[in-house]
Amino acid sequence: MFLGVELIKKVPSQLHTPLMSGSNAISGITVVGALIASSREGGTAIATLLAVLAVLFATINVVGGYLVTDRMLEMFKTKAKDGGKP
Repeated sequence: MFLGVELIKKVPSQLHTPLMSGSNAISGITVVGALIASSREGGTAIATLLAVLAVLFATINVVGGYLVTDRMLEMFKTKAKDGGKP
């Protein structure tokens, strides 16, 4: 977490969206890999537990990244002058 905070502080704001997109792609790969690993026959309970944790944390990262990216994209939208929707 410390590394993530330091990384976000040092990256220019123009690169936050591509960084979040890359992070989401990596988390998506993690989810697919964990699902494949957990579905293999003959796996131990530890492997299944680690796969479930990987899916849980990667899903949290994907959902959080999507929400942050959506909020950042809202900042680029123009606002109507009369207070209505653009």
